[in-house]
Amino acid sequence: MSRNIYITEVDKKRLQKLIDEAKEFEAGHKEYLLNLEHELNRAQVVSSEKIPNDVITMNSKVVLKDLDSGEEMIYSLVYPTDADLSADKISILAPVGTAILGYRLGDIIHWPVPGGIVRLEVVNLLYQPEAAGDFDL
Repeated sequence: MSRNIYITEVDKKRLQKLIDEAKEFEAGHKEYLLNLEHELNRAQVVSSEKIPNDVITMNSKVVLKDLDSGEEMIYSLVYPTDADLSADKISILAPVGTAILGYRLGDIIHWPVPGGIVRLEVVNLLYQPEAAGDFDL
């Protein structure tokens, strides 16, 4: 099932540049780049000022709940250069990073992993740059 996802014009432009550079400088077409590009192409693009404040955008801090284990995780969705797993900052190029971009509070994300499908619910959005007026992050 494909859901509508939202992305800001700024995020789309930056992420497309990231994809283009990675394709140019890395051998082969990595699956994660294709997945991210697919998500960008299907997303509804809106201005930073008009993005709903319950949408996961770049640099958002989100609480996800694994619906099978009940475990909650807090992640910040960041660009690859800012990724730091020990600080719960996950790269947009990580599979779960690509999976959550553009989803909204209450959405359930079906994330394919080697052992099957992980179902993650977006239970809280602790910070979204656009909602906080930080349009340049």
